[in-house]
Amino acid sequence: MTPVSSATFESLRRLDTCSVSNAIERLNVRLRNEGFVSGAVRCRFPQLPPMLGYAVTARVRTSSAPATGGSCYFDRMDWWNHLASLPEPRIMVLQDVDRIPALGALVGEIHATIAQALKCEGCVTNGAVRDLKAVEALRFPLFARRASVSQAYAHIVEFGSPVEIGGHMIQSGDLVHGDRNGVHTIPREIASEVPDMVRRIQEREGDLIRFCRSSVFSAAALSDRMRSVSQASLPPGSALTT
Repeated sequence: MTPVSSATFESLRRLDTCSVSNAIERLNVRLRNEGFVSGAVRCRFPQLPPMLGYAVTARVRTSSAPATGGSCYFDRMDWWNHLASLPEPRIMVLQDVDRIPALGALVGEIHATIAQALKCEGCVTNGAVRDLKAVEALRFPLFARRASVSQAYAHIVEFGSPVEIGGHMIQSGDLVHGDRNGVHTIPREIASEVPDMVRRIQEREGDLIRFCRSSVFSAAALSDRMRSVSQASLPPGSALTT
């Protein structure tokens, strides 16, 4: 896995997810109903700035005790060593595969503190999280199905394999982007094109917004303005999509 350039990464970090999603759609690299986390996973700290990093994946269980009777919380050095071996900054992406997902929480204050010390920028899970006040104070973004007061039997089953979160398959090394709107992945092959595409779209949309707020607005002129925005947002050679 080759990380994107530092200049591209910093440009992407400053953008919100909806603007980046618009740009990815215009670049026609995947279907519009793919590439993002849907369902019940939501941002727990919407006031934090956008989160960006490379996925470190794991499958966890929280309602079932470990089959081997081993560790069930945060003292898994093999997991931490694996996380530290991947490009930074990192995002933990955890799929709770138990028969009752999100019963207990793997990630709380301790797990978040260790992860943050290892250059991890946040966590995305279909399971539960805990210690919300303490983790919020760390400014460590959490995207989760729910909160839980208990760890229950939270433990890591395996790590490094692809995981599915909210209908979206995420692999280790994928570029994960999240904010109050949700979470998606940015295809690395077009990552360097995204900031300029965002700028182009925002320029045209800004013109449209100003027109809608102006004294010369009319429904008759709106259709032409909207088509102009769509066509100007597309890269050369692309088909018009609506």
